[in-house]
Amino acid sequence: MSVWGKVSGAAAGLFVGGPVGAVVGAVVGHIFVDREADPGVTFTIAVVALAGKMARADGVVTDQEFQVFRQVFGVPVEEQGNVQRIFNLARQDIAGFEHYAGQIARLFVGNPAMLEDILDGLFEIAKADGVLHPGEAAFLERVADIFGFAPGEFRRIRASHFAPELTDPYVILGLSYAADNDELKKTYRKLVRENHPDSLMARGVPPEFIKLATDKLAAINGAYEKICAERGLT
Repeated sequence: MSVWGKVSGAAAGLFVGGPVGAVVGAVVGHIFVDREADPGVTFTIAVVALAGKMARADGVVTDQEFQVFRQVFGVPVEEQGNVQRIFNLARQDIAGFEHYAGQIARLFVGNPAMLEDILDGLFEIAKADGVLHPGEAAFLERVADIFGFAPGEFRRIRASHFAPELTDPYVILGLSYAADNDELKKTYRKLVRENHPDSLMARGVPPEFIKLATDKLAAINGAYEKICAERGLT
């Protein structure tokens, strides 16, 4: 039997109210996966549940989100009904999403490529309405953290789905995520020289531009400090 077929049986048990195989029913609105379950079934149900909770992260639930999930994760037509029931139950709220993310992370320790594929799938669900809602961004960032991705890695993955935000420290400094520490320091020093108020005053720049440069310099310093903290630089 395929893993989707096993999920089908588990889903049937879930909705008659008793534990069947991989799933131990709905308790206080949550789905719990048996520790003794087939790893393939555990993984699949955890992914369905996590995706359902991803759909709720922006506070608005649409059928389009399940259709995106079905396409990205290749749910067979004959299993769609059972899988959608798990998805719909999970998307009632986001509570417990860290539990499912943790299950998936433990199943794929040492396999970041698979974890990134799953994160990519969650981003596709977030893109169903064309907007990355702050609640979705926070949800995805937390999942990435549980999966073991560093902040810079998360930004790289996010940038492949959505344009980088103007608050992104790499965008502020005009750096690629792959820039090494030497390039980081060189770029930072160049930007400080170009935007330092004293240098602008010496060039006779109007006062209005001095204020803008002061604000910009503060953003440059903040971005540099954030990247240094992430990289463990002093």
